[in-house]
Amino acid sequence: MTPGQILAAILLAMAVSAAGTWQVQDWRYGGKLADQAGEFQKDLGLVSAAAAKQARAETDKRLALEQQLAGQDQQHTRELSDAQRNQAVLRDRLATSDVRLSVLLDAADSASGCNVPATPGSVGVVHGAARAQLDPAHAQRILAITGDGDQGLIALRACQAYVRGISQ
Repeated sequence: MTPGQILAAILLAMAVSAAGTWQVQDWRYGGKLADQAGEFQKDLGLVSAAAAKQARAETDKRLALEQQLAGQDQQHTRELSDAQRNQAVLRDRLATSDVRLSVLLDAADSASGCNVPATPGSVGVVHGAARAQLDPAHAQRILAITGDGDQGLIALRACQAYVRGISQ
């Protein structure tokens, strides 16, 4: 063998060795990359499952809150309609003089100019403090004002319940 052939053989052996080394490295790193990809997919699956679980929990909480608020809304609507119905009945009773609205008089008030005796006489049937009957139109206006106040209070309670519900 000539020195050129020896050199060619050495170069050929080195090339084959390098190619073999590259092939072995490719197999090793390919295996490692496949393992890393599998781990990444596993971690991604765990993160996705945790996110889906949290989203389900939040959705369940939102649905429970919506049901609670719907129940409270029904209750407050029922209270409002009951108050309106009671106001209408009282208004009708005032209009038919079935009920009369009266106020207590202060018998000690000398500025009132009303000399109504504090004690009932033998003619009257009213026992107790002196009272004055209000004109039915005034009674209707007073009843309307108290009705508006009742509706406002019911609406306020509904708003407070709503705020308490969503702030929990």
